[in-house]
Amino acid sequence: MSIEVSCRPVGDGYDCAVTVSEGRSSTRHRVRVASADLSQWARGRSVDDFVRDSFVFLLEREPKESILREFDLSVIKRYFPDYDGAAP
Repeated sequence: MSIEVSCRPVGDGYDCAVTVSEGRSSTRHRVRVASADLSQWARGRSVDDFVRDSFVFLLEREPKESILREFDLSVIKRYFPDYDGAAP
């Protein structure tokens, strides 16, 4: 499985395009990351690495097709209370 992440600064945070591919199947996602969430959870990682690690966390718990197509990264904690920025 591969996870491609491309983030760009937008307003007070980042807008990230994420593609999760497995074999011939892939899903695309749009993820918004607030600067405050990056400060709280990234622990020195780049925004791209932080989002990639968060998708690894999600994919350990659900199939790629179940991940929301568009969301704010902070909502992960609502669905998975053990999420803490997918710390390495």
